[in-house]
Amino acid sequence: MPVKKTAAVEKTTLTPTERALMCAELAYDKKGYDICVRDISRVSSIADYMVIISGSSDKQNQAISDNIRTGLKKFGKVNDIEGATDGKWIVMDYGDVLVHIFHDQIRRYYDLDGLWGMAPELELPPEIKASRKESDY
Repeated sequence: MPVKKTAAVEKTTLTPTERALMCAELAYDKKGYDICVRDISRVSSIADYMVIISGSSDKQNQAISDNIRTGLKKFGKVNDIEGATDGKWIVMDYGDVLVHIFHDQIRRYYDLDGLWGMAPELELPPEIKASRKESDY
C-alpha cells in the first residue's frame, strides 16, 4: 500500500517573539548593526517588543526597512511606517513589535536604549549580537 504524503503546512502567523527575532535577522541581512531586541511587555502597553537597529546611511536604513516589510509580508502587513522617505529614523509598527531604524548620531541623541534599559534584552544569535559598525570615522 503506497504511503500518502501530506503537504507541509506553512506557518502563516508569528508569535511576537518570533516576529521580533525575524526583524533582527532581516535587518542583519542588510548589514544593520548594534541590533537590540527588548521585551517591553512588562513595562509598557504599547507593544511586546522593541527592536532597535543602526544603519550607516539613509539608503541603508530604507533598505533595512524594505527588507523587514517584505520578509514579514506573508505574516501580515505593517500597521504603519514613519520616516521611510527621509531614512534618518524609521519607525515600523507591527502592533506587537515596534522597530526603530536609526542613524548612529540620532540613536545616541534619543537614547531609546537607555530609556528602555529596564526592559530585558532578548538573546540574539551570536553573529547578530556581535554586529557592529564596520568602520568608526
